[in-house]
Parts: sequence; structure tokens; C-alpha cells
Amino acid sequence: MKQTVRQVFEIIQIDEYSTTPKYKQIVNSVISAIERGLVKTNQGLPSINELSMLYDISRDTAEKAYNELKKLGILGSVPGKGFYIASASYRQKRRVFLLFNKLSPHKKIIYDTMVEVLGEETAVDFYVYNNNFRLFKELIQNRAGHYTHYVIIAHFLEGGESAAELVNHLPKEQLLILDKLIPGVEGDYASVYQDFEKDIFTALTEGEELLRKYQTLKLIFPLHTYHAREILIGFQKFCTEFGFPYKIISDVSKELMSPGDVYINLMEDDLVTLVKQAKSSGLMVGQDVGIISYNESPLKEIILDGITVLSTDFEAMGKQAAELILKNSTEQIANPFRLIVRKSV
Repeated sequence: MKQTVRQVFEIIQIDEYSTTPKYKQIVNSVISAIERGLVKTNQGLPSINELSMLYDISRDTAEKAYNELKKLGILGSVPGKGFYIASASYRQKRRVFLLFNKLSPHKKIIYDTMVEVLGEETAVDFYVYNNNFRLFKELIQNRAGHYTHYVIIAHFLEGGESAAELVNHLPKEQLLILDKLIPGVEGDYASVYQDFEKDIFTALTEGEELLRKYQTLKLIFPLHTYHAREILIGFQKFCTEFGFPYKIISDVSKELMSPGDVYINLMEDDLVTLVKQAKSSGLMVGQDVGIISYNESPLKEIILDGITVLSTDFEAMGKQAAELILKNSTEQIANPFRLIVRKSV
């Protein structure tokens, strides 16, 4: 039996705030509707064309969602009669609320790895708040109590002082903090985090001999940034302990490059600016000046025959996070961090 439009909207919900692929949202919402008793075996669903029109999605997206529901044994179809619920007994073991500060190649690695390791028995709703604390707060408050696990990365441009107070309202056995620990969060909760101060100090210590061919170390640390200030502290500590002259730069576009400088950049745009400035100044990167960039990416293996990077292992972070969820563990794990030396130093 076909459903009315109102009944379909009760069963299938697409959240425009969510970064979860829409086909996956359709799958998750049908499963959720089954678990809440909103649908029964043999109950009809819209055709692919109808679903596409109702939700303003592509036919491919609708078809992909239905194909996945078929693989799970939830959906059946009869030529000439359409789609129906073949089994209303399916249950998901876990429902994960995943909240990231931004969508980047590195965050995508974490997301993809987590989804793969968690498997089909876990529904993942993925949200991005773009470093905006107000949206961060709204998303958490509106979705508290709807999930078995809450996975959060907390980086803000401003206004994050009360983040701990907000997060403390979530059940600690369901909480997993990723990337950066939140000062003030209490109790036993899981985390896979970077130790920013220790990581940069240790990595630069590993590369000390390479850095000795340069005169001044320069860290590009913008005035308004979501990056952890512990990076700045660890950098200054290294330079002081090992006797390197150093400088903190807030705006690299105003920087005049000189032979003997080595730059550490956090933002991808600043890397582009550095490469352009070196070329326009006639300076050879890796000989006259050095460049070290934060966060590994395939592109950095290619630019100028290889950019040296300081990077955590994002795939390991995603895998560890998923395993903590699967074990319902409250363990806290420092994620691996490394210096990858290439021709830019």
C-alpha cells in the first residue's frame, strides 16, 4: 500500500544541516522508522522517481539508497507494484552523532575510516559547524538523547569558553572527544587526541640536524585561528632549548623572504603563498629557504618534488575512534604524530 506524502516524510527524513550523504540519511531514517514502529512488513514505499521528486534529490541518490536497503534485507520490490518493507525486524546496534569543526581532506579521512570500521550495523549522522560555537551549541542541544555515541572535535575561532559546560551534559560513557581535548570536561570518557605541544617539540627535535642549515625558524600562526595555541608553545620551547632564533608571523602575505629562513605553516592557503613568494624572490626551496607544512596530504608529496610535513595519522585516529566505540571503551589515546622529511628542507 502506498503512503501519503505526510507518512513518507515521517518515515524518510533528510537533514540539510547534516554532511552525511543523502542516500545514507535515507537508509538510516528508514531503519530508525522501523525501530520506532512507524513501518511494518509489506508496507509500501515511494518509487525511485517519487522519492527523487519529494526530496529534490537525484534519481541516482534515491536508487543508491534503495539498493543499500535491499542489501540489508529491509527492502523488497515487485515489478509493476513497486517497493515495500520486506522485513521490519532489522535493528542497528549503534547510532553515532559525529560533529566536526570543518570538512577538509584530513577530516574526510577520519570520517571514511570510522564508517568503514564501524560497519553497516552503525548509523553515523555527520555534522559540520564551521568553527562556529553558536552552531556547535545548537547542534548538540537539539540532538542530545538521540544517539548511542557522541563523537566531537572542538575547534573554534571564538566563543568556545563554555564548550566544556555544554559537553558535560552528555553521558560520559557515550562521549568520544577527537583531535583536541576540551579543558574542563569531567568524568571518564573516551578520546583519541593530539598532544599538540609535545608533538611539535618532539618532531622538530627529530629534524634538528636538517634545521641547522637555516638561520631562523618562522612559525605562521594567524591571529584569528582555530589551531591549538599549544603548537605555538611547543615551537617556542624547541627554539629556546636548542638555541634557534625564531619569529612568529601572523600574516605571511606581508613577509619578505630571506635566505636562511625556514617556515612552518598551519593553513593550506599559506603554503601556496610561501611557494609563490619563494619563486618570485628567486629563492630555491630546500636550499635557500625551507618550508614545513602541517598535516599530510597527497598533494604535498608532489609540490616542489615534496613538501616536508608535521602530521598526525588521521587514518589511525579514525580507526582508534571506531574501535573505542565498538568496545564501549572510555580509554584515552594519544594519536601518533610524525615528521615526514622531503625536499623542501
